[in-house]
Amino acid sequence: MRKILLLRIGLLLSAAPLWAQQAKKPLPIIDMHLHAFSHTDQGPPPVTIGAPYRDWSAMDPGQGGGNGYAGQLLKSATMCETCLTSAPSDDALRNQSIQLLKKHNIIAVTSGTMPYVRRWQQQAPDRIIPGILFTIGDPTQPLDSIRHYFQTGAVKVFGELCLQYQGIALSDTVVEPYLKLAEEFDVPVSVHIGAGPPGVAYFGASQYRARLHSAFTAEEAMARHPKLRVAIAHAGWPLLDDLLATLYTHPQAYVDLGVICYILPRRAFHDYLRRIMEAGFGKRVMFGSDQMVWPQAIEVGIQAINKATFLTERQKRDIFYNNAARFLRLTPEQIRQHYQ
Repeated sequence: MRKILLLRIGLLLSAAPLWAQQAKKPLPIIDMHLHAFSHTDQGPPPVTIGAPYRDWSAMDPGQGGGNGYAGQLLKSATMCETCLTSAPSDDALRNQSIQLLKKHNIIAVTSGTMPYVRRWQQQAPDRIIPGILFTIGDPTQPLDSIRHYFQTGAVKVFGELCLQYQGIALSDTVVEPYLKLAEEFDVPVSVHIGAGPPGVAYFGASQYRARLHSAFTAEEAMARHPKLRVAIAHAGWPLLDDLLATLYTHPQAYVDLGVICYILPRRAFHDYLRRIMEAGFGKRVMFGSDQMVWPQAIEVGIQAINKATFLTERQKRDIFYNNAARFLRLTPEQIRQHYQ
């Protein structure tokens, strides 16, 4: 009897490390704004990004203009409080990003060109919810292809829609055929409304305009398509009053915190998020990293939420998971699997 008892104790002790490992598994996070890109997407590597930036320096039109400013932004540390450096290869970018998804128990809505999204999804099928990076007029994305993606489930989220870089608003008529499809197949939409690279109108996106930071640019589209679920990427930063009025008027609209959670000076980000929460919209705020070619941005974004002392633990859970699970209409079984 004594031998049997000792054997049982031994078995329990040998299993303890496994129990400890399982207990330490972090609660799941849904990243509503991840990208599957080439490592050269932001220019020839290495390129840097502020996490956060310290300041937005002035551009001298006589010193290289927009290209000079882009070089200052992406090739130097002059504006950064802390700088991240891009991954050196496609494999490194994908592997490092997926490693962080596993480390933090993240399920990520991932957009890019379809070949890249498929490659990431094949490597981490339980971590990647496929989206598609979309611009008007892209010859690789005709309307029939978008319909096929929706019909087959190859695309679960329509976006990120990068219309702002083209000087196009979600409510413009040229977007209508695509929104009709999304509504028909009940595919949620993620649209870029807010922060792009500072000065980008002078290097690479000549039609980008500050007025398109306004969440009002999505209003007519939502009114015409009341069944659409719309996620406003970048939370319409910095036009907060426009955002709050839009959320108040259109209860189907959500926001994700992509990019602003790590590039903005931390106090500025927290002030913006606090106002959204204090206005009563905490059930429609979702985490997004907007990881492009800097995998470490995922962790910086998570840290920015965790260090927001004005948020309760329940509010953080809503931002990290619950709100996105509702927006994506995850099933109880899918949610259970994420928590296992």
